[in-house]
Amino acid sequence: MKGLYTILLLIVSNIFMTFAWYGHLKLQEMKITTHWPLIGVILFSWSIAFFEYSCQIPANRIGFAGNGGPFSLMQLKVIQEVVTLIIFTVFTTLFFKGEALHWNHLAAFLCLILAVYFVFMK
Repeated sequence: MKGLYTILLLIVSNIFMTFAWYGHLKLQEMKITTHWPLIGVILFSWSIAFFEYSCQIPANRIGFAGNGGPFSLMQLKVIQEVVTLIIFTVFTTLFFKGEALHWNHLAAFLCLILAVYFVFMK
């Protein structure tokens, strides 16, 4: 169950992270934050990032083998990167209609799948 909790927390964390890092660009595109000063956008993003950290830290603590979890530190990082790119891809294709997936993106995803395979290989 610790592995499942870890992955679910990483998914939630990365949803918040993606909105914190890239959501302000969509808000600017929608003319919501166009006239905000940069410090306002930063503070807005940091307020969202608080929730990212509130899920990321427990995910790492629960999932880390040193704390009784099922994953090594290297495995946790690779899982986190794969989750990040999946969430980012979904976010980008849903909210930024001008962005499209190309063959090289799919090739990169294949490399990530291989990274997961190799990091879990005994």
